[in-house]
Amino acid sequence: MGLFHDDFFTAKVSKPKGEFRKVRSTRSSWPKAQRTKGSSTIKVAVISSVISSLVAVVLFSAVTGLPSSKPSAVAAVSSLSAKPLDSDPYERLVQAAAKVRPSVVSIVNYKEGVKKKKNKANIEDSALGSGVIFKKTRGQAFVITNNHVIEGAEELQVMMVNGEMKKATLVGTDKVNDIAVLSMDDANINAIAEMGDSSKVRFGETVIAIGNPLGLGDTLTSGIISYTNRIVPVSLNQDGVYDWEQEVIQTDAAINEGNSGGALVNLDGKVIGINTMKISDTGVEGIGFAIPTGQVMKTVDELMLHGKVARPYIGVYTVDLNNEYAPLDEEQMKELKLPSTVEDGVVVLDAVGPGQEAGLKLNDVITKFNDQPIKTTLELRKFLYDKVAVGDVIKVTYYREGKEQTVDVTLQDKPEQ
Repeated sequence: MGLFHDDFFTAKVSKPKGEFRKVRSTRSSWPKAQRTKGSSTIKVAVISSVISSLVAVVLFSAVTGLPSSKPSAVAAVSSLSAKPLDSDPYERLVQAAAKVRPSVVSIVNYKEGVKKKKNKANIEDSALGSGVIFKKTRGQAFVITNNHVIEGAEELQVMMVNGEMKKATLVGTDKVNDIAVLSMDDANINAIAEMGDSSKVRFGETVIAIGNPLGLGDTLTSGIISYTNRIVPVSLNQDGVYDWEQEVIQTDAAINEGNSGGALVNLDGKVIGINTMKISDTGVEGIGFAIPTGQVMKTVDELMLHGKVARPYIGVYTVDLNNEYAPLDEEQMKELKLPSTVEDGVVVLDAVGPGQEAGLKLNDVITKFNDQPIKTTLELRKFLYDKVAVGDVIKVTYYREGKEQTVDVTLQDKPEQ
């Protein structure tokens, strides 16, 4: 996805002082009876030992958070040794991996044109990614993966953790959020991944990434959440122009080739993200990204119901007036005949569908939707996807031959490409 990709697929101690003062005051209340010097010395030593033990217990309790009012020192130590194994972060990694591992699968994408031998696709010539089984119903099991994992597929297969291969059918896919859903028969499938709440992900939280890196299959890496809601630019058309922004979880858990579509998992064994991309550049290490499950499941619900995500469509293909990657030259700017006060907007290169029906055409410069400034194609797309719905009528402000005009456009459902 532009710069960001994996090239197939290249996360006060309560007051001890009062208790301490109580111990000290007990020490000062012992009666001062007449005793022999030797006897007094022995008893003072015994008393000092007892008091020291009590003080040690109080301080130990204050530091560890264990109750200090009733249990003895022996009980306090015993309670530590009786802790469940999953309180150990290293053991929790093992348990989380064991919980999710059976629900993470490999996706085999036999692309168009792949040669087949003896009616079987040649797996060596296929592309590999990962997926997560998230649902079973009516004899079918459903798998979440990335759109770019299944893109261009002539045939799809799922490899289970035990090596069993199953034919998969595409339920639906969404290029914008890079999510796809597959279905297969649910025979011998018992493990279903538990989805976690990605909104509760914390900076520095330990996570594991499970997937199919480099075609090795059934591999996991661990790391921490480096950023909970990073916004990264992506190029939906793979043309080098960033025309969308993806909200992702950043992690330093290694996400390598084939990890796309796999699970980013917390220590409770819950999936908090779907691994999608990494920064691949010289000198860059440990910067990978996963789509948060909150965003993933909204897309998945739409795909399960309709096979696609319905998004408003205005039908204009545009270029930014101030495009840093392909700036308009002086001659092109003259053709637009814009007033000197117009510095931002998007230039219409072609109009189809609702835009064409409303009268928009080549070299119109759109500057506003519903009186809200539109400076770039990214802002145009975010307005359509986030603020309006299919069937809404929006007021488009644009310049033609140097004159400001407005037109109402009825948004339609974006056709499948």
